This record gives sequence, structure tokens and C-alpha cells, in this order.
Amino acid sequence: MSKIALITGATSGIGEACAHTFAQQGYNLVLLARREDRLAKIAHHLEDKYAITIKQVLADVRDKDSLTAALAILPDEWKKVDVLVNNAGLSQGLDPIDKGDTNDWDTMIDTNVKGLLYVTKIVSNWMIPNQSGHIINIGSIAGKEVYPNGNVYCASKHAVDALTKGMRIDLLAHGIKVTAINPGMVETEFSVVRFKGDEERAKKVYENFEPLIADDIADAIWYVVSRPKHVNINDMLIMPTAQATATIVNKTP
Repeated sequence: MSKIALITGATSGIGEACAHTFAQQGYNLVLLARREDRLAKIAHHLEDKYAITIKQVLADVRDKDSLTAALAILPDEWKKVDVLVNNAGLSQGLDPIDKGDTNDWDTMIDTNVKGLLYVTKIVSNWMIPNQSGHIINIGSIAGKEVYPNGNVYCASKHAVDALTKGMRIDLLAHGIKVTAINPGMVETEFSVVRFKGDEERAKKVYENFEPLIADDIADAIWYVVSRPKHVNINDMLIMPTAQATATIVNKTP
């Protein structure tokens, strides 16, 4: 059987771009996402285009019980996952701590931190008997520095940074690689989700400079995964040329 990559948040943005990249490289895929129609459409397109096989897992990483059940019913041969891309994540709101919406906080922590943990516990236990595997955690520049009104989102991505380091230590004896990919500004649905569907506000985030696109990040992930067995890229921070820090961007007038 071909190698297998499991990708969370696979129906848009970086997750969808990773699905295309790994399919192009001949990987069979386990695509996990919440949006059934989009999941089916992407899976069928990739199967037809690249002659690979895909297992669709309809689940929300925040829901531990349904997630566990959805992954448990995969056939044993599909549990021999070579690469896990923990991509599912989001930001909600952009408010100072005193005005933050606690529902937004719960959504970010449950998705970005707890969801990543739930998936990793399951899949790492599939990898351990094989004494191999590679876990890719999608972090952020927000996990390296904190910016105004980013409080809880930044905290969640700092947690991903810490968890990545902890995973690397804990899984070292099992031959499992662990890598953090930390993008700067990538034009995806990220800002639309952050601003709860306000596309006009989201569009302004990426105006007057050239941001990264999802394919840039998928390309970097493939570079990391394709290194020789004895090489691991621990941590990668990827920024648009026009971006120096989380908040300093060279925008043209």
C-alpha cells in the first residue's frame, strides 16, 4: 500500500493545499473535516486526478467522543499513517482581553489546542508500533510573538509551539519526527472566519502587499516531509517578503 497522510481541516486553506500536494506525490489520504459536501468534492476530485485512494472522515476535532469513534472505525491498514498534518485551527474575534467573547475563547482553545491533542494521541499510538511517522503541527507567527488584541489566539498558538517541543521529546524513542510550521500572513479563509463572515474586513487584511498563499505552506510541508529519514526540521517560520513581524508589514500606498 502507498504511504498514507492524515490531514485535519482538509476542506480549505492550508489543509486543502496539503491534500493536493500529498496526492500529487502518490500518497493515499485520510481527510478529516466538518463540511461534508466540500469533503466529498475534494476527495472525489483528487482520486480522479491522481489515481489515489481517500478515506473521508467527517468529524469535528473539538468533539473528542465523535472524533475518536470516527477514527476508530477506519480499517487497520488505514491506521498505518506515515504523516499527520494537524492543520485544523482558527481564530475568532480580535478584541482586547476585557472585551473578549468567552465563546470565542472556548472555540479557539478547543480547536487549536485540545483538538490537536485529541488527534495526536490517537494517531501517535498508531505510529508507535511501526517505530516511524511524522507529525506536522501548524502553528503561527502568533505562537512566536504576541500582538494587540490577539491575546487568546496567540496563547493557543504558543501552546502549539510548546506541545510540539513536548511531543518531540516524548516520541523520540519511537522514531517519530515532529515539526512545527509557523506561517505569517497567508491569504485563506482565516480572516473571514476571524471576522465571522465579514468578507470586506477580511479582504483589507491582505490589501496592498503580496501575502503567502496556502500552496506556499503546503510546499514547505512537503519539503520537510521529504527529507531523509535521519533529518528532521524541528521548526520553520515562514513569512511573506513584505512582513517582518506579526504587525509590521510593508504595504504600498
